[in-house]
Amino acid sequence: MNKPFPDAVTVREVGLRDGLQSVARTLPTELKLLWLRAAHAAGLREIEVSSFVPARLLPQLADTAALVAQARQLPGLVTSVLVPNLKGAQAALDSGADLMLLPLSASHAHSLANLRKTPDEVVAEIARIRALRDASSSRCLIEVGMSTAFGCTIQGRVEEAEVLRLLQAALDAGADRVGLADTVGYADPLQVGRLFRQAFELVGDRLACGHFHDTRGLGLANVFAAWQAGVRRFDATNGGIGGCPHAPGASGNVATEDVAYLFASMGVATGLDFDALMALRRNVAQWLEGETLHGAIWRAGLPKTLTMRNAA
Repeated sequence: MNKPFPDAVTVREVGLRDGLQSVARTLPTELKLLWLRAAHAAGLREIEVSSFVPARLLPQLADTAALVAQARQLPGLVTSVLVPNLKGAQAALDSGADLMLLPLSASHAHSLANLRKTPDEVVAEIARIRALRDASSSRCLIEVGMSTAFGCTIQGRVEEAEVLRLLQAALDAGADRVGLADTVGYADPLQVGRLFRQAFELVGDRLACGHFHDTRGLGLANVFAAWQAGVRRFDATNGGIGGCPHAPGASGNVATEDVAYLFASMGVATGLDFDALMALRRNVAQWLEGETLHGAIWRAGLPKTLTMRNAA
């Protein structure tokens, strides 16, 4: 199910959640709010602001409700949060978030390590979360992110048939839409294109996101392969921070500024202001001094042949 080119692309900034959960220090709320506002000013219209997880597990994300409250004041912003279970979903509904992202691992071993549930037990939890959402009359979207869809550092190979089975199971359980994630950076472009095409054939436009890590240097190539297969929405983090705790040597997500450059170089609109993204990156580097940031375009800057102050 290939979509016509060039179609605008949406980038969801996930650094405030996926990035910061992998950083040992706790960034003060006031700096997170500066990050949030700067990302919005740079043209990002979907931001995953944090996760409703117990503070004892991730003290870095203990201020999620306060971030959601501020995010809801920014015009045109879709505010998303990650929730691991029913309790987190209730907190998301109470906060007024626009979207809750539920992680579902295609790897049995990763699912047990990450959520202490089998994949099918997580599917059952998705059904309970859908019932909770419907009973509250909330319009909060339920999106399931299929992690380890392309391989797992614990289990190794993940069968494509299992990924497709779980995608359909998540939708049958009540998810509004689903996405595929290369959580540990195992994917290659041919594999990405093949699996996304199969997934589109199975679930159509309810397949709504690609999430890639650059652990082995193929992050942007995989973004491009998913785009060719029809994906028009991608996760990324400013400065390329983040990484799965079960992926040794993980170097983080694809960098937001690199993704913005990739699509601008092909004439695909993202609505992102490159100069503003780079200014935010410099601030993130200062706020997280001592942490390693990733990405490529920040070193050399834009080529003279490309104008990208606003690739809208």
